[in-house]
Amino acid sequence: MSSVLVKRAMSLLGRPEAGAAPVAPRKAPTTYHAVSIAPGPKACAAARVLQVRRFLSREAPVLPLKACDCSNCTCRYVHYEDRRKGGRRARDLGVSIDGYTDDEKRTKAKRGRRKAD
Repeated sequence: MSSVLVKRAMSLLGRPEAGAAPVAPRKAPTTYHAVSIAPGPKACAAARVLQVRRFLSREAPVLPLKACDCSNCTCRYVHYEDRRKGGRRARDLGVSIDGYTDDEKRTKAKRGRRKAD
């Protein structure tokens, strides 16, 4: 009974049991990972039509395609990395909306209500 409790506590703490094979950490899935279909040498017409299109990996059609008429489908997925990394706006590149960087701001200092301002 106590060994069962110890094993349960060890599993809750995340420690591997003795003799357990180490598991490689999985990469976190990206939201915009894309795939396309690479048709095999004797691919069906449906695969050839879809080869020019990229799909989000979670929305890609399952291989073999439903319309596939090949007895041994050799089509495969070609994977593309997530292109949506880093800044995508001009401001992230150092250019503001009016075309000047922060160091070049060409606005005059506004004058206050007093003569000394």
